[in-house]
Amino acid sequence: MSLRYVREFKGFAGIRIEADDIGSADDPSIVLLHGFGQTRKLWEEVAIGLEQAGRHVINVDLRGHGGSEWPSDGRYDFNAYVEDLRAVLGQMRTRPVVVAASHSAWIATMALAEDAATLASGLIFVDPPADHDAKAVRAAADRMSAALGQGLNRADYDNAIFAAFDTQGVGEALCEAASHVGLPSLVIRGALGQVDPDSAQPAFVDSLLNVEAIDVDGGGLLIMAERAEAFNGLLIDFLERKQPRFIPEYRSGSDARTLRDAMGCFATGVTIITAHGPDGKPVGLTANSFTSVSLDPPLLLVCIANNSGSAEVLRGIDDFAVNVLQIGQQPVSNLFAGKSEDRFAGTRWEVGEYGAPILPSSLGMFECKRHALHEAGDHFILVGRVEKASFEPRRDPLLYFRGKYRRLHFT
Repeated sequence: MSLRYVREFKGFAGIRIEADDIGSADDPSIVLLHGFGQTRKLWEEVAIGLEQAGRHVINVDLRGHGGSEWPSDGRYDFNAYVEDLRAVLGQMRTRPVVVAASHSAWIATMALAEDAATLASGLIFVDPPADHDAKAVRAAADRMSAALGQGLNRADYDNAIFAAFDTQGVGEALCEAASHVGLPSLVIRGALGQVDPDSAQPAFVDSLLNVEAIDVDGGGLLIMAERAEAFNGLLIDFLERKQPRFIPEYRSGSDARTLRDAMGCFATGVTIITAHGPDGKPVGLTANSFTSVSLDPPLLLVCIANNSGSAEVLRGIDDFAVNVLQIGQQPVSNLFAGKSEDRFAGTRWEVGEYGAPILPSSLGMFECKRHALHEAGDHFILVGRVEKASFEPRRDPLLYFRGKYRRLHFT
């Protein structure tokens, strides 16, 4: 039996955004966005097909459309729609693929210009428009509304949208935003009407970093009931290649890459371990395998690869420091993770109270005495007794997840 209910999201400035939540939330998620002059009815047949293909679908009404709130203050400017989408994505429990029709392609591009990898896992545009003139936006919405039928009429959306929606400078802003979106992307042209081979490809689409394009014959509206199966075939093909439903597994003795990727699902902070070598020179390396061990006595540990350049020195030290990095220290993390001969030359550092080098710009610093060392496969475990700990509460942590740096995302 189909799982389906009406779900509410909190949009920009607290506005209520209404959506159909269809399917199991344990399946890969898809967010469907209609264009202006439409409602989520646009995606009705497509949503059903996606659920049957094992996808979890969130079918959204934009502000001022359908069941979503029509704001009394008339906030229908471009930025309000962008922030609505960012808010919806921030309330999802997984990173969905965003499918955006018509002018919602503009909204999705701007919403994902920053932190795309933390908000979504893919992007699909359906007939993204190239004309940014305000009158063209209204005309396109009216044409689509008339073509759809299905009981959709002007009462289903607020006419105040078109006077308030600002298009000044949209073209340049979209190109700049798209150049930062590295998500797997697909552009389908013609699904909402007959594609004009002479019409210009939207410039911002060409700025996407990882994009495929398909032209189809949508003379009869490819998303409608009798043709939705063909449209869904295009979507499912892309989704199965870019966001497959199967879960990769590691079994003992097989594929170390899968094991490493699975381990990478545990989000961590990033640290730099520092000490002085026998010759008095500072050494250090980046590590994210770090944890507290005990409060009484105060112990922590870090795992260090046997083949790391500083491993030999760190095996023999009596004093060391763990520097927990903040978001501004990503370049320092990269430096200490590389093979630079003198990692400290361009890095601000000083000698801590207990003799080890410390990086004073860090989020937190733990100055330690060696407590124990244990061999552990291709790593060794260095356990330290904390002699002094300090931290800067106004900074945010540099995070590491699935092989990439991340930052906290507040919703």
